[in-house]
Amino acid sequence: MDFAVASGTPSRTAPPAPAGPEPWAPPQLRLVCLDIDDTLIDCTAAIRRTLTALTGRGDLWPLWDLITEEHVAMVVAGQLGYDVMHHRRTECFLAELGILADFAQVASFEERRRDILSQSWQLFDDVTQCLEWLRAAGLQLAAVTNASGAHQRRKIADLGLAPFFDHVAIAGELGVAKPDPLMFHSACLALGCDPAQTVHVGDKLDTDAIGAQDAGLGAVWLDRDGTSRTGERAPAGVHTVTSLAELPELLVSEYVTVGVPAQRAAGTPAAQLRDRVL
Repeated sequence: MDFAVASGTPSRTAPPAPAGPEPWAPPQLRLVCLDIDDTLIDCTAAIRRTLTALTGRGDLWPLWDLITEEHVAMVVAGQLGYDVMHHRRTECFLAELGILADFAQVASFEERRRDILSQSWQLFDDVTQCLEWLRAAGLQLAAVTNASGAHQRRKIADLGLAPFFDHVAIAGELGVAKPDPLMFHSACLALGCDPAQTVHVGDKLDTDAIGAQDAGLGAVWLDRDGTSRTGERAPAGVHTVTSLAELPELLVSEYVTVGVPAQRAAGTPAAQLRDRVL
């Protein structure tokens, strides 16, 4: 997907600019959507620490992750609501450990898990600077996350992310989840942007990147662990970065050179930043 640059001031020798955009000109990028967990927040590390604190074992993350994926898939398929998913997931996790817990015991474990987890969240080191760049570039920002509502909104607020976002789309509030196109389109609609004017960035190749591409958005796969080097490959049209520190350069090289972010008035912070980058 290509994006068109806003017309600059023509040189004295250049012919007059056409009156209006060329019919073939691609749209300008106006909106960047970002996943939250393991894209902005180091969710995996926090959950690892929490499971270790609760069980005394440091080897349970793969089991928890597998059970979580299975239960989220049921949510995405409409077979399970977010209001009961967390309890069912914990019940299944304990059963896999040979612990047959009743409803109250599962609820107690889940409450303790959430309490410990709430003290464990941390942003990745590359997040704040990237968000500040995107804001200074004049782009709108939306969080698009497969999570439950109150829990995710509290996490976003507690880590200081809320002021960066113009809109937050949460699966638990919308009743759909990525990769359903409605998740991506809901953010576009809320901010008055066409999907073709939007790029989505996330750590899941299928759920985030391919889902966004199928929904008509530009797609960026954040491959923090370098899994693409061990066999997983992004399809054509999906860009890959290993850090959010690479995102501004990607937007400049793949999008800004043909138009994103649009040029701003001279002397504004966004214009000064654009001049330094370009």
